[in-house]
Amino acid sequence: MTIRIGANPIGWSNDDMVELGGDTPLETCLAEAKSVGIEGMELGNKFPREATALKAALAPYGLACVGGWHSIFLLDRDADEEIRHARAHMDLLKAMGSNRFIVAECSNTIHGTKSAPLSTRPVLPADGWAEYGRRLTKLADATLAEGLRLVYHHHMGTIVQTGEEIDALMASVGPSVHLLLDTGHATWGGADPADLARRYRTRISHVHTKDVRPDVRQQSEAADLSFLDSVIAGVYTVPGDGCVDFASVFRELPDYSGWVVIEAEQDPAVRNPLHYAQIGYAYLTKVLRETGLRP
Repeated sequence: MTIRIGANPIGWSNDDMVELGGDTPLETCLAEAKSVGIEGMELGNKFPREATALKAALAPYGLACVGGWHSIFLLDRDADEEIRHARAHMDLLKAMGSNRFIVAECSNTIHGTKSAPLSTRPVLPADGWAEYGRRLTKLADATLAEGLRLVYHHHMGTIVQTGEEIDALMASVGPSVHLLLDTGHATWGGADPADLARRYRTRISHVHTKDVRPDVRQQSEAADLSFLDSVIAGVYTVPGDGCVDFASVFRELPDYSGWVVIEAEQDPAVRNPLHYAQIGYAYLTKVLRETGLRP
């Protein structure tokens, strides 16, 4: 069993709101992540998207390429077209030695629209899941044939936000589709991440660890804020700084092997990325030791 701790650069430089950390050099993000003990990084908007340049950017810090988000639009296009659109990302990941293909459905999503309250997110009708699952499975079969396990990222503001929607997704897909368990999105979406870990433990192949500040979540829901305004308000934070019971989550994943990624989008001008990365890494390593997942 091998657990490696990675990070997502969104704590340093936000992809959906470039004004958050927009002036932070990529080298600062990589150097600070390495100093904390991080072993690999997911991709963000400041990373090169050509393999030679990406390897050159990561090499000075000894960091692996964990993978990176890829938006899919299977509500609007068929699997064959989606596979064509995924080609460049697939080739980059393969060249970097990554074996996870992270996707989230972005047709009509509002998570990147600052003016759109979360209550306006798209909802897939009950009779739409079978066809959606068929298309997603075909995409996952194609990526797996090239050594990339597709992991679906449930996410606030999308068609897969709640626990019931995660269940509907997983019931509609074939075995090639696995789940990216995101503790922060699960908790805010109303699901218990430990329960998801227990029920889908054999289908969870990537883990994002972020925590939730319950007071900010309550304020966001009461005011029906957008996802991005909630992020600015501080709804998310690093493991150990919120309400998520990470020990319970990892006790439900006794055989997990792979990356555990610290991902907590915050305003870096308000919450220093290095300081919070140190908090998250120290807490996460402690919990992984206590639950027997990491020596």
